[in-house]
Amino acid sequence: MLYRDDAVVVVDKPSGLSVHRGDDQGSTFALNLTRNAIGQWVYPVHRLDRATSGVLVFALSSDHARTLHESFSTRNVHKTYLALVRGTPPPNGVVDSPMAKREGGPDVESSTEYQTLFVSDRRLSLVEARPRTGRRHQIRRHLRRIDHPIAGDVKYGNGPDNRRYRAELGLYRLALHAQRLSFTHPATGHWVTFESVAPEDFAGPLRRIGVPAALLGA
Repeated sequence: MLYRDDAVVVVDKPSGLSVHRGDDQGSTFALNLTRNAIGQWVYPVHRLDRATSGVLVFALSSDHARTLHESFSTRNVHKTYLALVRGTPPPNGVVDSPMAKREGGPDVESSTEYQTLFVSDRRLSLVEARPRTGRRHQIRRHLRRIDHPIAGDVKYGNGPDNRRYRAELGLYRLALHAQRLSFTHPATGHWVTFESVAPEDFAGPLRRIGVPAALLGA
């Protein structure tokens, strides 16, 4: 757990754990683990892909959940992710590429800003991604559309590449981490920021390609 008060609880979700039952048919989710840990019902207000690790916030009342939903829907939040990608992207850029909110739906505005933080000699780069909109798999799809798929992405990446990352770097997960989340606190009205240090299953492979520790989190 990263933080808790009377309105919100912020947790550090590991890769491989779904937020709630809507994401898969398993029996263990971040929602019920958090609820059991604090002995109180929690309300999801945003999502992370099952394979993505990092900062995840729950509200502790329906009113606070409604306020946070409004913040996310009106884009009054700042989200920062770390992604290890194939190749060498430009130093910075914006991917403006419409996509459907859900499978089979119409395409809508979708935008992701990125900055290349580190380039290795193994045809891999560490990128900071800042989604301006919140579509399903948005960062994964946008980076794939500029031909820099995220390492370990079994849906949008490349099988031979992913097998090489496992063998050479010990990367057995999607290399995407929600490092930082900022929003207006639903009770105090203050702007708050929460950060997550890159977990070892992500940080280890990054260190093996020479990424400085300072880039891996607070």
